[in-house]
Amino acid sequence: MAEDHSSARMDPACPMAEFPFRVGGKWTGMVVVSLLDGPLRFSHLRQALGTVTAKVLTQTLRDMERDGLVTRIDHDTNPPHVEYELTDLGRSLLTVIDTMREWSRHHLAELLANRQ
Repeated sequence: MAEDHSSARMDPACPMAEFPFRVGGKWTGMVVVSLLDGPLRFSHLRQALGTVTAKVLTQTLRDMERDGLVTRIDHDTNPPHVEYELTDLGRSLLTVIDTMREWSRHHLAELLANRQ
């Protein structure tokens, strides 16, 4: 079954926000999905993610760059123009993310009920 990986704004209730495990931080999987269609500027990425703060997104992107999941592209223009793009390693997380999204669709209600 093919997944829709559009870079539309993330729903704050997205099951990915409640993953029982994380690669990197809470936002890493959502950044991966947001960058699937190609590079995005920081402001566009933040808009797609919705509720993430600039500080948290900056740290997430730095961590992802450190881990080789994204590449930071500096276009050396005035004003500065920086984009972020997935690496092959970052794209390889999609299999795990899709599996976790599917698991969440089936089990999120039970997981959240148990947390109560």
